[in-house]
Amino acid sequence: MFKRSVRSQDPNRVDKSARLKRSGSHRDHVKMSKLQRSLNERDTTPQQHQQQQKSPAAAPSPSPIVTLTVGRDGRLFAAHEDVLRQSPFFEAACRGSPFDAQSKRISLPDEEPEVFSAVLEYLYKGDYYPRLLHNRHRNSWELEDYGRTPQSSPNPETGGGRAGEASVYLSSLGVEILRDTVIYCAADRYGLEELKRLALRKQGLQAGIDVATILRSAQYAYTHTPDSDSRLRAHYLALIIRCRKTFKRSGTMQAEMEAGGSKLFFDLFVAMCNHLDDVIDVSNARTPKTV
Repeated sequence: MFKRSVRSQDPNRVDKSARLKRSGSHRDHVKMSKLQRSLNERDTTPQQHQQQQKSPAAAPSPSPIVTLTVGRDGRLFAAHEDVLRQSPFFEAACRGSPFDAQSKRISLPDEEPEVFSAVLEYLYKGDYYPRLLHNRHRNSWELEDYGRTPQSSPNPETGGGRAGEASVYLSSLGVEILRDTVIYCAADRYGLEELKRLALRKQGLQAGIDVATILRSAQYAYTHTPDSDSRLRAHYLALIIRCRKTFKRSGTMQAEMEAGGSKLFFDLFVAMCNHLDDVIDVSNARTPKTV
């Protein structure tokens, strides 16, 4: 009356209960995950739930814009506060009296706009124009657009050279000074050691500068750097010694030395003596001693 169910003996046939068990294992795992998630959400307060929803979408607030008034004419610059704070000088200015907290303004009446523009470019980009580039063919460093800059031979008195491009006019002094020297001194004021190294390296790549500009720039370096910082000063002393044949024929050099009044020339005298001692020592080392 009742038919007895016969289990198939086919080895390839999968048992239905086993099929259900296997197929249901993944579904059970998904169901458990959903259940656990719903329980967690139920235990979370509405305030916590809103905070969790807001936190992934919350973006960091942008840095405030600071307006800087630079130079006698009050040329305006704008920069992000966090960028300016890379400099210890501006870090203190943003917290100190020169900084107007409401309007976020900093006044730099004694700074040259062209110089500050280079400093600001460095703070944003890590370099300033003309950039320092590596020439792979020569395996050397050079300034951007240097190859396209017309060169001219230096004149011991006023000779052309590249002073017009390598120098900057300082309205406070009414003279042309080598641009990298002024940037170096500005970097010293603003506490930017890397910018000082960069400016010194770039100045070492300059060529064809007239004697008058070099001497004015050397005097400027001595006036605007502390005695403890000898790197820029040593650069000028080495330059004058290396090009001594040009400088000793220069009427400008003679007039400056006769006028005196600067530590530059005493340091130059000491450097020349040291150079002479080195030459004598090398000469003595090559000459066989006689008894």
